[in-house]
Amino acid sequence: MSRSLRRLMKEASELSSSPSPHFTAAPVSDSNLYDWHFTIAGPPPPSPYAGGIYHGRIVLPPTYPLRPPSFRFLTPSGRFEVNREICLSISGHHEETWQPAWGIRTALIAIRSFMDGDAKGQVGGLEGVSDAIKKEWAVASRNWCCEACGAGKSNEAVLREWREFCVEQGVDVEKEEEAEGVPAELRIGVKKAEAKSETETATDMTATSSPNAGQNGAGPKGVPVDTEKSAPVPASSTTTPTPTPPSIQTPGPARTNVPTPTASQPHLQLQRPSTTATATTPRQAPAASQDSPWLDRAIFGVLIALVVMILRRYVDIED
Repeated sequence: MSRSLRRLMKEASELSSSPSPHFTAAPVSDSNLYDWHFTIAGPPPPSPYAGGIYHGRIVLPPTYPLRPPSFRFLTPSGRFEVNREICLSISGHHEETWQPAWGIRTALIAIRSFMDGDAKGQVGGLEGVSDAIKKEWAVASRNWCCEACGAGKSNEAVLREWREFCVEQGVDVEKEEEAEGVPAELRIGVKKAEAKSETETATDMTATSSPNAGQNGAGPKGVPVDTEKSAPVPASSTTTPTPTPPSIQTPGPARTNVPTPTASQPHLQLQRPSTTATATTPRQAPAASQDSPWLDRAIFGVLIALVVMILRRYVDIED
């Protein structure tokens, strides 16, 4: 697989894993990843394009992302010509300003912000269109359908389904629309996926609070219940088991269980002997009361040996 295809697959995955409620883009078919269509919401108020939903096409070169893509709008907006490549700093008209680190997400964010800009002779741009006409086209754009990828769905339906997917991914769509100042009449209603219907909620509450929920071997929502274990136990037969304390084990390689002390025996606290203290502490001198006879005999024997040696030396000198 080429580097370009790997990059396009990665961008398609990122657009789904980190979705934006303001736009969606995807390849028209799985057989051609270089031809994409996008659906984008207009800029927030007071833009004349606020409330509009526009559809367009992205054509990517085989050397993407080394070369920039080209963009064209398929929905009339009053800002860009229909089905003509537009000139932007992120499009193929300005390859000198394109950076391979940019992508389709970056381009769509830029296009949404460029819509409020002045055309000023821009290739693919429209000049002289009044704000009243732009607002009329913004309203009409919501019902516009793409014959190539829409499958009969309007721009509004496509973006609504995409925003429901955003809600499933944890995106707070209502909060973002409030932050942009989109009026309530221009917002796209989104049903939160995690919200339960009133019927399901009522069914769950009935099944949980019903006193016969555990009968016939079934609990709420068909969960099996063991009637013997769940039967109430009389208070007189309820006993509290006495916990058995764990056995105390002596340190060292050979461990033996020490009996648990009873009320008449003191509690034993066994500690592992410290090898450091044993190595650094000198031995204590033996008790004098036990070794004094042997010590006296040894001293006496040494003295006798010294006397004998002195006498021998003295006799040798006289001779």
